[in-house]
Amino acid sequence: MQARLLLEDGTLFTGQSFGAEAQTTGEVVFNTGITGYQEVLSDPSYCGQIVTMTYPLIGNYGIARNDFEAMRPYIHGFVVRRHEPVPSNWRAQYSLGQLLKEYGIPGISDIDTRMLTRKLRHYGTMKGLLTTGNERVEELAERLNLSTLLRDQVARTSTKHVFSSPGARERIVLVDFGAKSGILRELTERGCDVVVVPHNTTADEIRRLSPDGIQLSNGPGDPKDVPHAVRMISELLGEYPIFGICLGHQLFALACGADTTKLKFGHRGGNHPVKELSTNRCYITSQNHGYTVLDSSIEGTELSVTHINNNDKTIEGLKHNTYPAFSVQYHPEAAPGPLDSSYLFDEFLEMIRTHKANNPQKPRQAVLSETLKGELLYAQK
Repeated sequence: MQARLLLEDGTLFTGQSFGAEAQTTGEVVFNTGITGYQEVLSDPSYCGQIVTMTYPLIGNYGIARNDFEAMRPYIHGFVVRRHEPVPSNWRAQYSLGQLLKEYGIPGISDIDTRMLTRKLRHYGTMKGLLTTGNERVEELAERLNLSTLLRDQVARTSTKHVFSSPGARERIVLVDFGAKSGILRELTERGCDVVVVPHNTTADEIRRLSPDGIQLSNGPGDPKDVPHAVRMISELLGEYPIFGICLGHQLFALACGADTTKLKFGHRGGNHPVKELSTNRCYITSQNHGYTVLDSSIEGTELSVTHINNNDKTIEGLKHNTYPAFSVQYHPEAAPGPLDSSYLFDEFLEMIRTHKANNPQKPRQAVLSETLKGELLYAQK
């Protein structure tokens, strides 16, 4: 079956359909990863986007249950050069095409993804329409022109209920803005008692959970679309150690008085070099974001830049000069990508221990508000 991808500048790509028979719109972006397409598909940070893989062969090792980073994919469409319908991998439980069909996601293959990527790099990300239908191009263009990009992606991807992954060590409240499973996995592997809460949980509700530290997760979209999270972070800053990742990094910056802006085509892939300024060491990182903290907005705040992107010199890490709080724009939990930066979770826990030693607290006692009462579901990992 034929599939077509129409960009808002009028460029039309015609290829072969795989996945669901459907029509969808979204922001067209590209990912430079060679492997890890399943983790890309299931990363909630791609909510509402049509994702192009720059590596030419996708689907060859199929889909494995244990590789999901969320319960389901949130992308709107998938674009590849060549789709392999018959995977070769002893772990594979079904094919890429079967996954897309299950969740109603259209895919297109056999198009020039190099041309598409060059166009996005030159002109920036743009709206696109992906369809398996037979409508006239003029009709598709009108539909695309009338469409709007999502602004409520965090609400779509965040958990609706509080749940816990019990542990014997520090209690971490993980605020879910569209969190990948890798963050929870890294914390639980270190023995943490993790309580995952929805994106709109208030500062008082978090206080009632008596956390030792607060983890701000990754997530999709513009950080300025979730002002309630900025308010919550600003209220808790200084009370508890805070570690922000990706969207959590941007929200942390906004809560400290900095500003954010949209990048031309974003950073998406598993091979982005980041320099740690304190050691002058370069780390290869996994990234997926379309927004960045403005360098010029840091002046006048209590923030210091800790990491920069070696490609375009954008900010990749921040720390608070007074309070125990820091953040990174990239993904230390990887999945997909290198594990070079997983040490940041250890630094977060060490920050928590230092803070507790200097600020003795009362014995832990979680008192839930009426909003959270009855929602706390204990799910042993």
